[in-house]
Amino acid sequence: MTEFMRELGSTGLEVSALGLGTVKIGRNQGVKYPSGFSLPDDQAVTQLLATARDLGINLVDTAPAYGISEQRLGELLTDRNDWVICSKVGEEFDKGESHFDFSAGHVRRSVERSLKRLRTDFIDLVLVHSDGNDMDILSNGETLDALATLKQQGLIRAFGMSTKTVAGGLAALEASDLAMVTYNLNERDERAVIDRAAKAGKGILVKKAFASGHACLPGGATDPVQASLDMILGTPGVSSVIAGTINISHLRENVEKTHKALSAAHKEATGND
Repeated sequence: MTEFMRELGSTGLEVSALGLGTVKIGRNQGVKYPSGFSLPDDQAVTQLLATARDLGINLVDTAPAYGISEQRLGELLTDRNDWVICSKVGEEFDKGESHFDFSAGHVRRSVERSLKRLRTDFIDLVLVHSDGNDMDILSNGETLDALATLKQQGLIRAFGMSTKTVAGGLAALEASDLAMVTYNLNERDERAVIDRAAKAGKGILVKKAFASGHACLPGGATDPVQASLDMILGTPGVSSVIAGTINISHLRENVEKTHKALSAAHKEATGND
């Protein structure tokens, strides 16, 4: 396994330390980025995906709530076996608003729809797209049970939850394969979930690593992206950082900074200068 590749807990999957988020190829309404943007055309998306793969990225993150992201990936993603695809269930985005359904029936319908949109026989990772009420979702039992059944049937390879609370993240790890947590320079509460995952052999994906484009450290880092990656990838238990971009230059810079962060983490862990 190369330095850039990391084990995703005990799922048996290896993922790149930097994953490609794809909100911006499918939706530009109701997003929290600092500036507006237009959806890229098919040629631009094809070039983005090819560049990501050439740079060693194998993890791509999407969701039904990301507008037409899944459909576009299904049409434009080549060499399916080269990619680890992560999608979600629970949140739908329609007419500019999100709504949520965590019932077992919706989970199955959503995954079956994603399979068709992505033009694949299986999805590597499926996460519950939390509405913020993590413990309520987990307490009903049926959401994760439905995903466990889909895993047994071979339609998904691993499942977990994209959580919004520490309690939810910890509980999700107890009942599934992985969690996606918020962890950045200004939001570190969910470090407790990462620490638990490291001990339990569960996978961790990090979202909002750059605070949705608002990365900053009061009075501090001259390069907040590098500082963010240094901190996150230097934290034991983190498998991959999901960063969304449609800018190839930013993608290349992010990969370069990821390698620097990994090198720094390796030196610190081994005590080598």
